[in-house]
Amino acid sequence: MMSTTQIGFLIFPGFPMACLTSVIEPLRAANEISDQGVFGWTLISESGPRVTSSAGVVFKADATLADDCALDYLLLLSAPSIRFADDKTPALLRRIARHGVIPGAISGGVFPLVRSGVANRAPLSVHWCYAAAFASEFPDVPFSDRTIEIDPRCVTASGAAAAFDLALHLIDAKLGHAIATEVACWFQHPMMRKEGVHQIVPAPGTDGASTDLPPLVARAIELFTRDLAEPVPMADIADALGITPRHLERSFKRATGQNPTGYFRHLRMKAARQIVMYSDDRMGDVAAAVGYSSVQAFAKHYRNTFGLSPQEDRKRINLYRVEGNLPVPSV
Repeated sequence: MMSTTQIGFLIFPGFPMACLTSVIEPLRAANEISDQGVFGWTLISESGPRVTSSAGVVFKADATLADDCALDYLLLLSAPSIRFADDKTPALLRRIARHGVIPGAISGGVFPLVRSGVANRAPLSVHWCYAAAFASEFPDVPFSDRTIEIDPRCVTASGAAAAFDLALHLIDAKLGHAIATEVACWFQHPMMRKEGVHQIVPAPGTDGASTDLPPLVARAIELFTRDLAEPVPMADIADALGITPRHLERSFKRATGQNPTGYFRHLRMKAARQIVMYSDDRMGDVAAAVGYSSVQAFAKHYRNTFGLSPQEDRKRINLYRVEGNLPVPSV
């Protein structure tokens, strides 16, 4: 009889419910298909027994973090803006990791994972919609745009579909590829994505994803977004690509309907909004993080893009959190 792999889910208020079920359901199916209880799971909270998800559905935790749970993995699920309700939580997480439990996180759970000091320089997968906020809060912590990162020290998944892939990898390692494939087919999930697969990102101004863009345009975007705090001039991007600025502009117009300057400004504003939503950074720091030396110019472009100032946007978000008691949004 195989030993049981026990997975703990540390759920915080406002955690994305889909990320939880995207791990538990394939593990449950693997147990049924193999006719063995090879996977077990426990819902864990910081303290109280009831935790409300981002969808407003209330979950009853089986244990608290202070309880002595026999675990192989402990996965954190939360929105990025969550703060520990108990000052002892980071120390408890570090102690659990020292005792051989593999820590991990799904979606926004990577934020409290790093805040606790548990990540331990392991590769981290960060969802693209949180990347700018993550880089702002943790400038010295490397992360990737891969859907999942699996390391003996830590496992991370960028979102709900990626969490399903993480579960398939656990099933594959425990029961073999045939059962992992059957589980995927049960749920009509695409075949298990291998490690190293990059996240799919929407392409602003188009109906498709970044993977649908012409290679030249995609490469230009990659060059520009390497460091939004130091925007690369269009002439330098064109030179790096071996084309003229006019050729670059025509290529962008055909692919996105926008010129490069407008397209890149939109990317900067989307990154700025992440930092506004998921951090308490001063607006001058937010502006600098996306390459603006003038807060006034930054605020003007922000209002033109989103219809309100960054201060108004943060106030609106914080009001929602107070009234709904939920961090927003999470994926």
